[in-house]
Amino acid sequence: MKIFTYQPPAIPWLDIRYQDRDIVVINKPSGLLSNPGRAENTHDCALNRLLQFIPEAILLHRLDCATSGLMVFALNKKAESNIKTQFQNRQTEKYYVALVDGIIEQDEGKISLAMKADKAEPPLQMIADDGKSSTTYFEVLERRANSTLVKLNPITGRTHQLRLHMKAIGHTILGDDFYGDERIIKASTRLCLHAQHLTITHPFSQKTIGFYSKHPF
Repeated sequence: MKIFTYQPPAIPWLDIRYQDRDIVVINKPSGLLSNPGRAENTHDCALNRLLQFIPEAILLHRLDCATSGLMVFALNKKAESNIKTQFQNRQTEKYYVALVDGIIEQDEGKISLAMKADKAEPPLQMIADDGKSSTTYFEVLERRANSTLVKLNPITGRTHQLRLHMKAIGHTILGDDFYGDERIIKASTRLCLHAQHLTITHPFSQKTIGFYSKHPF
């Protein structure tokens, strides 16, 4: 079983990128939980930090603790219902940027590998034929000396999907202390995975609205 030590970053404490009467968008740092866990020491999280300043904020989706990037919150029940439906129906557009081990030769591709929980080693996931269908599209952005910067578009939203899919094709995300070996873990002080772009339909105006937060790799 993987041992998780929670040490949330204090800087930035809260990085708000957009706010109106219906929604607020933040840029979550790596190492901060999206919402609190069961343990008392997990009370410090993106949701609770936001609630200190905007008490009506409602969590709509999550990012892994180690993943940084854009998160949208609702500020009323109507916006909550509207945007949650968009997520459920895959009407939102989102992509991530990752720095992965090795050189990806293909300029772009599709990964379709079913996944399920690894009951022998929670919270890890595993590739399994009897798992839930999972699809990720990738596009190479830059090839470096021993790594590749890649754009990842997950069609499904399985736990650890991007981490596991990249590992499965032989290009583990740098800094991944769940699926990487010692060399991968030491390659970066953090998981090199960032939610860079998110587009939704605004729940009030019904206009398409997009958000961007550049990756730090």
